[in-house]
Amino acid sequence: MEDSKEPPVALPLICAPAPRFWRDAALPFIEARAIDDGREICYARHAHETFSIGVVTGGESIYENGRVRQRVGRGAVVLMNPQDVHACNPLDDEPWSYRMLHLDTEWLTSLQHELGFSEGHGFRAFSTAASWQPELYAGLNRLYTTLTDELADTLQKHSSVIEFFDDAHRWLNRAPAQARETNHKLRRAAEYIRAHRTRSLSLDEICAAAQLSASYLIRAFKARYGMTPHAYLVNCRIEFSRVQLKRGRPIAEVAADAGFADQAHLHRAFRQLVAATPGQYRG
Repeated sequence: MEDSKEPPVALPLICAPAPRFWRDAALPFIEARAIDDGREICYARHAHETFSIGVVTGGESIYENGRVRQRVGRGAVVLMNPQDVHACNPLDDEPWSYRMLHLDTEWLTSLQHELGFSEGHGFRAFSTAASWQPELYAGLNRLYTTLTDELADTLQKHSSVIEFFDDAHRWLNRAPAQARETNHKLRRAAEYIRAHRTRSLSLDEICAAAQLSASYLIRAFKARYGMTPHAYLVNCRIEFSRVQLKRGRPIAEVAADAGFADQAHLHRAFRQLVAATPGQYRG
């Protein structure tokens, strides 16, 4: 007699969304990771050689870091110093999403020295494992968006990293007072940007021209000119473009000569700063 049992039914596999990683060879000291749904992800307790900082963008999870064990959700910022043993796992099979940045410890230590922390010593660990400061949360999300933006250039990304971690140190630690640099060095930086506005510029070469550290340049330049060095560069390129468009030159040629990635990039920047398209402006 044949076996009348029904064959086993194959259950559908639940596939968790794959993590997304961002890296840039021009910025080797930083890496980004994002998870849109971490329900199927379970971390064992582990540690990194890097400094790590992340935001929970949805759902809730249990965050462990050393003796700290707490429930964190949207709006939370978690920090892991190098070699901190930690884990962060979803709560009650609920959707959970996050963004994480991993910073090379040596690079971040150098930035700390520029900011006046532990000069001549090693990495200064952050004293908090988690924060709910809205400025920190919003700032990290903005930085992640900039880093992963295919249209953002290296100068903008590099400047954004330094600006965020400068602010983060001030929000989370008291920074020593910085000596004021003379305004002529900031003018020198602005003049260098204007003189080289049509080619790709790195933050390092602007700093070298002005003889200022990257952290000080970004902070002081923004205070002096109301915009970051990258925003100032874009503004200079738009001013160059206006002159060329008034001469009736083709928009695609102007975009290339001004240093924009393509015509669409010029179009977006032009509308933001002139409130008109390049075609409307040229007439």
